[in-house]
Amino acid sequence: MINSGKARKAAFKMILITLATLLVLLAAALLGWMITTTIVAVWGVLLVAWVLFAIFTLYFFRDPTPKVPKGAGLVISPAHGKVDAVGMTTEPRFMGGECQRISIFLSVVDVHVQNAPVSGKVSFFKYTEGQFLNAMAADSAVHNENVLIGLESSDPQGAKVGLRLIAGLIARRIVPWVKTGDEVLRGDRISLIQFGSRADVYLPRGATIRVKLGDRVVGGETILAAFQ
Repeated sequence: MINSGKARKAAFKMILITLATLLVLLAAALLGWMITTTIVAVWGVLLVAWVLFAIFTLYFFRDPTPKVPKGAGLVISPAHGKVDAVGMTTEPRFMGGECQRISIFLSVVDVHVQNAPVSGKVSFFKYTEGQFLNAMAADSAVHNENVLIGLESSDPQGAKVGLRLIAGLIARRIVPWVKTGDEVLRGDRISLIQFGSRADVYLPRGATIRVKLGDRVVGGETILAAFQ
């Protein structure tokens, strides 16, 4: 008979189309489930990583109040870290030539707030662009981004003390909190270096250095040197 079986073929066609549609929906659901599961898993990892980062950041940016030593003519450490260079150098911009230098390396676990080494006036301030080489090298100040702060001490009057804040491989931002003309007291908070870095202290030849290589120093507390 004419057109015999066409209805059944139409039925099978409809069944196949609906089955294909159902399989597509099932595949989409499975894919969506896989994506959702992956996102949930990754989100958990990201959340844990963020919590750890937040804890480390709060720890890194800690700002303890120093117990500033009292006494005449004292120069205290501006930074927390390890003394890895002591000797003579030349600093022409503020110190005017040959002077003594104490270099302090700050690791990523050290406090990174800096303190005024002496009481006095900020009479010099110079920001210098540069590279971001590893600050573990004591001569990184030659190449790295840095800020040189010159202080004219009030005890003894007029003595020059220079402080160079040096960015490192990780530390890429120096945030000074003082400017030329500001008056500071010994131990005042004057800057922040974000992550591992270095601080160099420049002293007149007549100052007596009281630290040695390898000493751990505490910003605002440890006596680096004294004027006689």
